[in-house]
Amino acid sequence: MNPYVPILVLFAIGAGFAVFSIAAGSLSGPKRYNRAKLDAYECGIEPTPHAVGGGRFPVKYFLTAMLFIIFDIESVFLIPFAVAFNRLGLFALVEVVLFILTVFIAYAYVWRRGGLDWD
Repeated sequence: MNPYVPILVLFAIGAGFAVFSIAAGSLSGPKRYNRAKLDAYECGIEPTPHAVGGGRFPVKYFLTAMLFIIFDIESVFLIPFAVAFNRLGLFALVEVVLFILTVFIAYAYVWRRGGLDWD
């Protein structure tokens, strides 16, 4: 038996569940739309005023998202490095220093653009 068959079966089950969930929701859900349902939802507070053409998110939202991604990706790459540090040698150390330098540049960009100023 091919060793990839269980992975393909699991993928098919996941895709089938996703398609079933979307179809069941669209068939059984209410279809009454009003202005309140079409408005942007911002965590239970009144939405900020938007332009007439639709809702636009402020740049601060995207800077916060960039900051989260920076630290999330950094931890995903640095934890395996820390676990296997003794076996990797000097080349891996240089690569991690370059990676941390790149992350620091992104962090400095977010800091410079005001992403860390919580008004």
